[in-house]
Amino acid sequence: MKQILCLTLLACVPFTTTFSASTKIHQLPAQNIEVAPAHLTTRLNWSVFPKPIYANEDLKQRDRAAIIRVSANAKGKVTDASVEESTGIEQLDRILISAVKKAEVKPHIENGETQAIIGYQAFNLRVKGNSPECDYAFDSKVWNAQSHQKKTPFKYVAQPELDLSSPELKQHDRKVKFSFKADKHGQIKKVKIKQGSGIYALDQKVVQALSASKISVKRTASTLWLYKKASFNDEIQFKQNACK
Repeated sequence: MKQILCLTLLACVPFTTTFSASTKIHQLPAQNIEVAPAHLTTRLNWSVFPKPIYANEDLKQRDRAAIIRVSANAKGKVTDASVEESTGIEQLDRILISAVKKAEVKPHIENGETQAIIGYQAFNLRVKGNSPECDYAFDSKVWNAQSHQKKTPFKYVAQPELDLSSPELKQHDRKVKFSFKADKHGQIKKVKIKQGSGIYALDQKVVQALSASKISVKRTASTLWLYKKASFNDEIQFKQNACK
């Protein structure tokens, strides 16, 4: 009986060895996937600005403010929006987030490639009827000179459309100085705030108005390079007692 058992065990040894040799596990080499990090900024440039729709009832009869954290992909599509600082009203926060998700961001460009972007958008929401309101037009230094047929370094093809009312000045006169570049078609690109108004949301409205605008420059042999390398400068003032 012992001899039969030993023979049985010996017969199993080569089979087990052969099976193990034939079932070697092949490990795949590790793969490194490079993902470009999103560009972080505190100033978002919008190609389509968020336009929340709300009533005085949504504000609970008080002026409200909020900051929304925004993530957008390399094509400018908003992929995520969350509340960084709340209005204090959950439903109103949802209105802001919904408006942000319908908007479009101008992607950050680095080394000729667009990148995903993460930034913040401030909102100041005013109760209508609390104070007399009037609206401001884009009456910048260059636009005013252009309107009076004065010589200017460039001309706006049309007056930029500005959505700004007097309560947004927060009871102070404001000034914004800015620069920008333009492509070969005159489309304004890369707007930069050189001196802000002190109100981020107001500065962004100026940027938005410019980003949807075009300029023209008299082309001569000495100015052919302007669109690619030159920065154009302008400024705009908002006075409490001078709105339209």
